[in-house]
Amino acid sequence: MALIEVKVPDIGDFKEVEVIEVLVKQGDSISKEQSLLTVESDKASMEIPSSASGIVKDLRVKLGDKVSEGTLILLAEAADPQTSNIPSKDISPNSEAPVGTKMLEEAQKTSALPEKSNSDSKPSSVSLESQAEQTVFVPDIGDFQEVEVIEVMVKPGDTIKAEQSLITVESDKASMEIPSCAAGVVKSVLVKLGDKVSMGTPLITLATASSPAASKAPSPAEISMATPATPPAQAERRHPVPEEMRAATDKDRTKPHASPSVRAYARELGVDIARVPGTGPKERITQDDVRNYVKAAVAAVAADTSPGRAGTISTATAGASLNLIDWPKIDFAKFGEIQTQPLSRIKKISGANLHRNWVMIPHVTNHEDADITELEALRLKLNEENAKAGIKVTLLAFLIKAAVAALKKFPEFNASLEGENLILKKYFHIGFAADTPNGLMVPVIKDADKKGVFEIGKEMSELAAKAREGKLSPAEMSGGCFSISSLGGIGGTYFTPIINAPEVAILGVCRSSTRPVWNGKEFEPRLILPLSLSWDHRVIDGASAARFNSYLASILADFRRIIL
Repeated sequence: MALIEVKVPDIGDFKEVEVIEVLVKQGDSISKEQSLLTVESDKASMEIPSSASGIVKDLRVKLGDKVSEGTLILLAEAADPQTSNIPSKDISPNSEAPVGTKMLEEAQKTSALPEKSNSDSKPSSVSLESQAEQTVFVPDIGDFQEVEVIEVMVKPGDTIKAEQSLITVESDKASMEIPSCAAGVVKSVLVKLGDKVSMGTPLITLATASSPAASKAPSPAEISMATPATPPAQAERRHPVPEEMRAATDKDRTKPHASPSVRAYARELGVDIARVPGTGPKERITQDDVRNYVKAAVAAVAADTSPGRAGTISTATAGASLNLIDWPKIDFAKFGEIQTQPLSRIKKISGANLHRNWVMIPHVTNHEDADITELEALRLKLNEENAKAGIKVTLLAFLIKAAVAALKKFPEFNASLEGENLILKKYFHIGFAADTPNGLMVPVIKDADKKGVFEIGKEMSELAAKAREGKLSPAEMSGGCFSISSLGGIGGTYFTPIINAPEVAILGVCRSSTRPVWNGKEFEPRLILPLSLSWDHRVIDGASAARFNSYLASILADFRRIIL
């Protein structure tokens, strides 16, 4: 049996990064460049690709492990026995990885990472004219389109390695560094600061020993290499600062020179990174620069004794531009026993977004009661009829179909606000809040208008299970038009759900209860479902919201109306 060691390739400056996801298991068939792991540092997340094809025989890493370049990921059985990079006498599938000699280590490096050997061996002695030219393109970077180049890290004549960062780009959600897919000598740089790039944009041309065919533009499938991706982050907020500090930084506010980790640190402190002067190489902004900026802003405000300013603190540290007093600092341990528990990664991300949405969107919430007596009877009957087939539908599936009908009748609710324009969507992707051990997640049912209740129920069940297991992909949580947050399985009556921007409305649902309702002659028991609709007052007015709620309640009361 020919075995291949698959190791972590050159991942740039990332050292001892944590494994947050293992994408394969023993027995899986893998192909070259297939993603094996997801790792995360303080700068970004990235997927680690395989350097070979084969069948996984022994997985050597697990969640929480720290890995670096050269760390053994797995042993794979190669289809071609001659491709093995391990002497057969040294390893069985379940044995420990051999230590080996320096000669063996060098052999493993050149076997597992053949594309790097040419760039690492005396590049200066190789003539550019004698090598093939290859164009390096922006790889698949997810939903990021037309993102701005805020840093160019290479120049003509530089010798670079595969996976070395070439540029830094920034969207309204995050910053990320774009790596090279090959090693060589930079012949030309095809982008500059301020350019907008997307998947497939040419970045540089390289002099390499690879095939000249590599210089053609790649197809989307050919750009599926692993690339760093950062989770969505809160948009940077601008705050007023003293004039003497403003003058020093306004000259180049549009292109702050800072790493993703420094940008994240600035966002945590509520600092506009564009106003921070950089003291690092090439005026790069460091964490110390952000920290000193905050200290200077605090000192400037503390020194201001003008009327109305006494006792206030810097807007760079708390209270934004509202001049609120500082958050109280309390030693809770002096009152009794405490336990400190860090927030999960999901709660950190969602918390920042929810805070932004609550502060920036003028929320209004309308409440309505829907009589679902007949609908619940229909649901129970359908489940009983399909019990043998294992099909079971929840009330939420009916709510999604009813919401689609209401969005079609009131299209301003199926929209997003961009500046002074309202983007009206002709598709109907409905998100639903899923409660997971790590926090709230919102999977999205795509094209809900084209699916039946049973199909929606089945898809909901699958997405909710993936959410609980932490296996939801970004694509499965993006593109939503309208969200539903249901507390029906827990309890409560009414609440105010926070709008999931860039959507303009969200429906909150609580537990139904049987109430006496007057029918004109007598009281009769009816099953009532509490609805809470939060909406963006910049886009929707109160009359429209009341009509939307009323129409939604009428659909739920008589589901036959959905076909009208």
